[in-house]
Amino acid sequence: MKIQAAVVTRAGQPFEVKTLELAPPAEGEVLVRIRAAGICHSDWNVRTGATEHPLPAVAGHEGAGIVESTGPGVSSVSPGDQVALSWAPGCGSCFFCDRRRPALCETWQRPLWEGTMLDGTTRLALDGQPVYHYCGLACFADHAVVPEASCVPIDPKVPLEVAAMIGCSVTTGLGAVLNTARVERGASVAIYGMGGVGLSILAGARLAGAEQLIAVDRYDSKLEMARAFGATETLKADESTQAEILKRTCQRGADYVFEAVGSPEVQEMSFGAVRPGGKLVLVGLSPMGSETDFPGSIITRQEKTVLGSYYGSCDPQRDFPLYAGLYLDGRLELDSLVSKTYSLQEINAAYSDMIEGKISRGAILF
Repeated sequence: MKIQAAVVTRAGQPFEVKTLELAPPAEGEVLVRIRAAGICHSDWNVRTGATEHPLPAVAGHEGAGIVESTGPGVSSVSPGDQVALSWAPGCGSCFFCDRRRPALCETWQRPLWEGTMLDGTTRLALDGQPVYHYCGLACFADHAVVPEASCVPIDPKVPLEVAAMIGCSVTTGLGAVLNTARVERGASVAIYGMGGVGLSILAGARLAGAEQLIAVDRYDSKLEMARAFGATETLKADESTQAEILKRTCQRGADYVFEAVGSPEVQEMSFGAVRPGGKLVLVGLSPMGSETDFPGSIITRQEKTVLGSYYGSCDPQRDFPLYAGLYLDGRLELDSLVSKTYSLQEINAAYSDMIEGKISRGAILF
């Protein structure tokens, strides 16, 4: 079938909306009509080349839609189901999947980075040549063929743009709090970066019962949104941020500090805001090949813990329905997470808005 998709043809060039050929789903695959896709920095890294990926590729890894058809052997979803898409499918049987860590799945690691399906081929083509799938989803398109393991049924009462956010930013942020760090009630929390992931960390910290919630960002508009999400204090990111966090935490530092920017410089700055015995959780994806320098002597002497949180240490089949249920019960405010919506043809404008700090999270609606 012919589809419209936003293609990265060469690193450093704008997205190009092109007509592609999409093959039917093979065994264990699902055809999804995409209804919403999030504007996330990880896809921007593919466009700029900060994340190395085979090109040309269709980006888009935060999406939701309706199942249209299934390939042989698919049993967990049926045509008509509303699904949120997971960009980290698990095989269900490897070392990590057995430990409910499908985001670290050994079976899917190679094909995801190679931009293919599990059999090593693509379902996308342009003029007879393969086009690669980012994160096995390629959901900057009106239709996508995805692995069955990437499809998580979501209550149809959940708006599709919210379901899309559950597929990445919400799960990444809430999971970092609830699964990776396991924030305790009454804790102090500082969060660097108030994009979609940072706001979701904030929402998760509130849900966990943290009392002091310090939001940090360069943009006033994002800090305003952080206040609406329940931040008890907001700080403009500058050279005085660390000292100000120390001042507001009795010169100790916060119990938990989350970095949701993906910048080695910000990661190093945020380390100084962690109290002795506290935890720094790195949630943002820094560019491939970059390095972050932490002082080993301080880590040892002050017993600071540095944790990585990849996709919120989640199990999508468990966590997506959990977060959707919290949303429907009114315990998790997600409606305001999407600050602006766009058409597929407006994708470059959407990313300009993101880079300029005009939006916390945008979404493409189809």
